[in-house]
Amino acid sequence: MKRATKRPENFTKPAHWTSEPPPEPEKGEVDEKLSPTRYGDWVHKGIAIDF
Repeated sequence: MKRATKRPENFTKPAHWTSEPPPEPEKGEVDEKLSPTRYGDWVHKGIAIDF
C-alpha cells in the first residue's frame, strides 16, 4: 500500500492553522503537602491511606 506523501492539489489550509511552533508549556507549581508521592501515601481528611 502506498502512503500519501503530498497533499491533494485542491487542499486549502484552514485559517486557524499556523506555521509557528507551539508555545512552551508553563512551569507547574508543586505543593508538597498535597503530593501523594511525598511519603508514599494519600492523606484525605486527615486519614492516611497507604497503597
